[in-house]
Amino acid sequence: MYAVIETCGRQYRVEQGMELEHELLPNVDVGQTVEFDKVLLWVTEEGVQVGTPYLSGVTVKGEVRSTRRGEKIIIFKYKPKKGYRRKQGHRQGIMTTTITSIGG
Repeated sequence: MYAVIETCGRQYRVEQGMELEHELLPNVDVGQTVEFDKVLLWVTEEGVQVGTPYLSGVTVKGEVRSTRRGEKIIIFKYKPKKGYRRKQGHRQGIMTTTITSIGG
């Protein structure tokens, strides 16, 4: 049994017991439970349910294990012969969540 969920503008295929790495969710700390209600697809032994765009009554629950920052990404803008150079770095916050249950 698995589901496809949408969080932070991205889609993830999740199964019960797996660890999911996604972007930081606001106002959520380590140890709290998270409920993902934007379920796009749910596959069980009985069949497949597809949402239009989301399934109503189906949620995916998980527990936040840790938070960290991802690898640094360098943004470098350059225009030749004009003396224009800009360098900027970015590190995205990442949250690890263990999926505890899928269902409705």
